[in-house]
Amino acid sequence: MNILICGATGFIGRSFLERLIKNKKNRIFAVYNIKNKTKYPKSSVKWIKCDLRDEKAVNKLTKGMDVVIQAAATTTGSKDVINQPFVHVTDNAVMNAYLFRSCYLNKVKQCIFFSCTTMYKSSLKPIKEDDFNPLKDIEPKYFGVATTKVYNEKMCEFFASLGKTKYTAIRHSNIYGPYDKFDLERSHVFGATITKVMTAKEKIIVWGKGQEKRDLLYVDDLVDFVLLAIKKQKNNFELLNCGLGKAISINELVKKIIKASKKKLTIEYDLTKPNIPTYLSVDCAKAKKLLGWKPKVTLDIGIQKTIQWWKKEFKN
Repeated sequence: MNILICGATGFIGRSFLERLIKNKKNRIFAVYNIKNKTKYPKSSVKWIKCDLRDEKAVNKLTKGMDVVIQAAATTTGSKDVINQPFVHVTDNAVMNAYLFRSCYLNKVKQCIFFSCTTMYKSSLKPIKEDDFNPLKDIEPKYFGVATTKVYNEKMCEFFASLGKTKYTAIRHSNIYGPYDKFDLERSHVFGATITKVMTAKEKIIVWGKGQEKRDLLYVDDLVDFVLLAIKKQKNNFELLNCGLGKAISINELVKKIIKASKKKLTIEYDLTKPNIPTYLSVDCAKAKKLLGWKPKVTLDIGIQKTIQWWKKEFKN
């Protein structure tokens, strides 16, 4: 197959690149806009520089492709979601609108779109896909990014109804693992905590009270999910949850990472920092039924794998 990976230098895109180049039968096209200094695997991958906000460039990009994996996005951490939420909205709406349309026009067999779970309201039990009501369930602080994600999901459904191209919209929980963002300005909670713990000498500072809970999924399980969707999806459109299926508090996560690091650190709480107190996990029964998917990597193992990678990547 000809497989196009958009955002191939980012966290999720890079993870797919690493996995897919192992199958010599596929031809991989890796899209980037700005490359960083990370070393990329030497292989037969064809690198393509493209700004996905350029309509003509996007139309040319998807020609001849069998599968498009859309892992490109403007993403940052909770600080920007609160202080300048507009950074997530415009670019993501524009690039996906062009990409979904070009997949339809160029008769791509399947388009994979990574949504998220920011549209889900806080809940003490795992949330199913159809538990969500877009008119009343969106957390106000997440309104911009969540509404944009819902719009993109609906565009997938719309284009799927017009032709033969399959669209898969994945509401994944918090993904973590190697190649994630680990700098404190842009990283999500897992990456930020890893960096704080691994660079701390005596203590670690946690934003807020640390009581919010997150569903954390190791990135390899997300890759498995998509490969199964490419192989097994029958309908032209599917909206599917993808997560570990259970939540852990930030407090417990910090303690687990400290334990795995084998460092002796104390924990302090900074109540002046941005904090979105939610409790969230996802019900993945639909994905298990349609794709036969379930997560394989436990949180403890995932933490160990990520720390091992971090030590090699940031050893200097």
